[in-house]
Amino acid sequence: MQEVKYRNLIIGVLFLIMLSCKSNFKLKWTNEKAPEYFTAKFETTKGDFEIESRREWSPVAVDRLYQLIEHGFYTDIAIFRVLPNYVAQFGIHNDSTIASSWNRVKIKDEPVLKPNTQGSVSFARGGPETRGTQLFINLKDNSPRLDTISFMDVKGFPVVAQVISGFDVVESFYDGYEAELDNKQDTIFAQGNTYLKKNYPILDYIHKAYITKEE
Repeated sequence: MQEVKYRNLIIGVLFLIMLSCKSNFKLKWTNEKAPEYFTAKFETTKGDFEIESRREWSPVAVDRLYQLIEHGFYTDIAIFRVLPNYVAQFGIHNDSTIASSWNRVKIKDEPVLKPNTQGSVSFARGGPETRGTQLFINLKDNSPRLDTISFMDVKGFPVVAQVISGFDVVESFYDGYEAELDNKQDTIFAQGNTYLKKNYPILDYIHKAYITKEE
C-alpha cells in the first residue's frame, strides 16, 4: 500500500512538471512566500477595486493568493456567482490547463482568525484541503456564520484579504444570474469564457489583477 501511494505521488509530481512545460504555470511558483503585507488592484468591467492582505490572517492561503496574483492567474476571469447581499465569487480560469495546474497543488487547511465581515475576501472550499483558486468577497457582514460553519470536518472560511477601496464597484457586479451557475462549474472549467459569453452575456469580468505594494 505504501509503495502504491509513493508511486502515485511520483506520477502526480511528473504530471505537474509536464504541465509546467506546456502552460503558463511553473511548479516552483507554489513555493513562493508572500510578504507580511501587500496590496493588489483588480481591474474589472465595472471599474477597479483594491485589496490588502496580511500573511498572519491565513499564512498558507495568503501565500497562494499572492502567487496567483503575482503570476497573472486573475486575467479575464468571470465573476460567475453573485448572490445579492451575500457574496461575489470568481476564480475559474479560462484555460483549463492552467486551472488544473494550480488546483492540483493542495494547500493545507487553517483556522479562521479574521471574521468574514463586509468586504473581506476568502477562498471558497468544499471540504478538506480544497482551497485552490476560487475567491469570494463578502458583500455584507457574514460573521459569525461563515467563520464557524462546518462541512466535512472543515470549519469556516479563513479570510485572506480585505477590500480597502472600490467596494462600490464590487457591489455593482451583475447579480441577475445569482446561483444559476453553481452546478455548471465543470462546464465553465472545460469550456471557459466561450461558454459563459455565449450563454451568460451579462456577467462581469476581472480584466487583470496585480500587486501594487509590498511590505
